[in-house]
Amino acid sequence: MVIQQRLHRERMQRHYSEHERGSAVVEFTFLALLLMVPLVYFVITVGQIQSGSFAVVGAADQAAKVYNAQPDAGTAQAAAERAVFLALSDFGHEPGRANMTTSCEPADCNAAGSAVTVTVSLNVPLPFLPFADGLSAAEVQASATQLVGRYR
Repeated sequence: MVIQQRLHRERMQRHYSEHERGSAVVEFTFLALLLMVPLVYFVITVGQIQSGSFAVVGAADQAAKVYNAQPDAGTAQAAAERAVFLALSDFGHEPGRANMTTSCEPADCNAAGSAVTVTVSLNVPLPFLPFADGLSAAEVQASATQLVGRYR
């Protein structure tokens, strides 16, 4: 009786194992795709945000330096905007998503000893979503300050 039960159990196990042969590979592939696609998308998004952070830091720094080197406020503002455009383009970001503000302490930006502060903010878009114009992964912002020298 015990031998017959054991033989019956072995036959049933062989029968089930023949029908499920290869299903582990299918399950592993499905679960790997299900888990890896969001993980890879998350890593790419974090990389985009980090790239945006580096871009605004460089853009703000260069814009403050360029602003400080110009003889008047109108020329300085245009030169700073071009510097921001170039810095963001170098990092692969659309300059249209950026915003630049300039402030001077005291109000005269060309006076010796005044501090020129340029703030650049950028909306970093979600990667691979061309149809989602209003959506962004994050907004990154950086400021840089340059002192106007005594001798120009």
